[in-house]
This record gives sequence, C-alpha cells and structure tokens, in this order.
Amino acid sequence: MSRVDLHLHTTHSDGSCTPSEVLGLAHKAGVISLAITDHDITTGIPEATSTGQRLGIDVIPGVEISSTVGGSELHILGYFLAWQDAPLNARLATLRESRHRRNPQIIERLQTLGIDITYDEVRALADTDSVGRPHIARVLMEKKVVTSAKEAFDRFLANGQPAYVPRELPSPSEAIRLIKAAKGLAVLAHPTWVRTTEGTLTDLVRQLKADGLDGVEVHYSTHSARQTREYLALAKQLDLLVTGGSDFHGLTKPDIEVGLGKGTLHIPDSLLHKLKDAAARL
Repeated sequence: MSRVDLHLHTTHSDGSCTPSEVLGLAHKAGVISLAITDHDITTGIPEATSTGQRLGIDVIPGVEISSTVGGSELHILGYFLAWQDAPLNARLATLRESRHRRNPQIIERLQTLGIDITYDEVRALADTDSVGRPHIARVLMEKKVVTSAKEAFDRFLANGQPAYVPRELPSPSEAIRLIKAAKGLAVLAHPTWVRTTEGTLTDLVRQLKADGLDGVEVHYSTHSARQTREYLALAKQLDLLVTGGSDFHGLTKPDIEVGLGKGTLHIPDSLLHKLKDAAARL
C-alpha cells in the first residue's frame, strides 16, 4: 500500500532522525509523498529533497510554526511554501531566538529542583539552531531522571509544571500570513491539541479561515475515529482542505512511526491531489 505523511520532524528541529534517515524510514513504510515540517526552521528541506529524488519519494517543503491564542499554543503547518523566502526565514530566526532566551530559564528551574543539567549539554545533544523542550526531555532521559519524554513533560516541562516557562509566540494570524506570503498553504495542526477559552473549535477555525487558513489536519496519529470524523465534518462545513500526518519525532515519540502513526494511520491519496491543485492556484 502506498502511503502519504504530511507531518514529519528531523534533527533540524526536535526530531532524532536526520532528513535522510526519515526518508529511509518512509521508503520502508511505502510512503510515496511526504512533507518535512520542522519547527520554525526549513534547513532540512534540501537534504530531504535530494534523498527523496534518489528514493523516488515526492518531498513537499513545509514548516510548523508555533503560535498562541488565549494563553494556549496553536500550531500552523505550512505546505508547498517558497522555503527560501527571506521574510519568512527572518521571522523564523526570531522565533528560534525566543527559544534560546527561554531554554536557559527552564534549565535554571530544573537546577533549583536538584537536577544536574546544563544548557550546553542540551545544545550539544540538539546540534541544531531550533532547540526546544523535547531536547531538554532527551537529556533528562539520558541522565535517567525520567524514563520517557512524556514523563519529562508531565513532571517538569508542560504548562503548569515546575520548570515550565512561557515563550514569546506570534498570533495564529501572523503565522498564517507568513506562510501565505511565502506562497504556501496554511493548515491547522492536530486540532485535538487546541484549547479554546472563548467559543468553540468551530468558532476559532472559522476566524482562522478569515485570516487565510486553508486546511485542517484531520488524519493524525492520536486522533480517535470519532475525532477524525468530527474534524472531517468541520473541514467540510467550512470548506477547508483536509491533510494528515504522523507527527513523527523519533525518540521523543517512540510509539509513532513514519507513515503509520500508531499503526492505523491512513491518509488518503485523494487529499494530496487536492492540496497540490490548491497550491498550484496560489
């Protein structure tokens, strides 16, 4: 069976596999088309594209931009974008810098909890300019402080936990504008993560559409069958494109595989054709 996976992370952000390794896993899983969507950075795209050409896999240039609304994080995926766009990359650089301002504060809080950890260790492990909490979680795993990234977030790093520090983030409308200005399609990632403080998810997505949103990530590794049906109905109601992806990260999400999610992920080929048609009209 040929597969599609439009949400993948590499070592260029918080994934544990290089772009070539991700493509290798995709090839084994029968993936014929995929998108590299690293957090706030696009530097993994050239290697992925080159490896994809060798393996016969169509690689879609993408990105995942974190934003905030009502005190909650909301992620916007960009597809088919001109990933070398100067204004886009300049803004992504400032978002990465906000991580570098936040991360040492997280480390300080962990140290006050008696944990032996330094930011130099985290940056050495990350080996990327897009350093985030998953990298801190991996160091905590290596030091046997926790047994999994989930435990690291549940005990220390998630909102409301003792080492959590908020980050400077753009609004969803700005994230959408950045993607659209780079000739890309803007898609709401994993709507099951969205926390609304006012109104319903439908109200929020309707507003995002007014801001330029093109689609919703309906098919996702942790969406239940009920959620998938709900988000599919939402996309249809608001006349939005449908996408899907595993959100593969590697070590920090070991139960999620490229192209397969948790084993039952299936992303219809037909949605890819509609995405490409929409991108061609930009």
